[in-house]
Amino acid sequence: MEIIHQDPEFIVINKPSGLLAVPGRGPDKTDSVSFRIKKQFPFCIDQPAVHRLDMDTSGLMVLALTQKSHRLLSQQFAQQKVRKRYIALLEKEPTTTHGKIELPFRLDTDNRPYQIYDNVHGKVGITLWKKLAFQPPYTRIEFTPLTGRTHQLRLHASHKLGLGAPIVDDPLYGNGKSHGEMKLHASYLAFYHPSSKALLEFSSTPPF
Repeated sequence: MEIIHQDPEFIVINKPSGLLAVPGRGPDKTDSVSFRIKKQFPFCIDQPAVHRLDMDTSGLMVLALTQKSHRLLSQQFAQQKVRKRYIALLEKEPTTTHGKIELPFRLDTDNRPYQIYDNVHGKVGITLWKKLAFQPPYTRIEFTPLTGRTHQLRLHASHKLGLGAPIVDDPLYGNGKSHGEMKLHASYLAFYHPSSKALLEFSSTPPF
């Protein structure tokens, strides 16, 4: 787990695919970004994660070291002041080069954590996307999520009403066989410093 930026109030890290953002249920799911940060920084608050990445998603995460920074950073996420971009490889080439996806979806309570399209009870997720390159047989895509729903990009990529092209090695919505190999990377993160209010921007090159 690479530390990209260290501040007295927060840490920005580069999470590898296959690592949980926060501990799961059971002792076998203790290892996570939050667990490692608390071990490395003993003065860190008990719940440092300000946001989460799926276990199979790699890339940039910000974690708060103080209660004040956690509150202020969390407010930025809630108020949609944080800017994020992701790079992904898709299993096939979309029929267009860019667009906006708006799909309502919700948790499938009979098949957790799978999310399903639901035009009645679902909450809308919104994503902007553009094709960067065709790398046969895959396509490199940039996603800009405007909302932060669970599995939003994975569902928007795979669903027939989205791009109809699952993310490569996605074990839930695509043809992935194991965790830690999905080709989805949080490549850009921008937010305001919780104290100075200066705009901070971070970039990370995808490992694929």
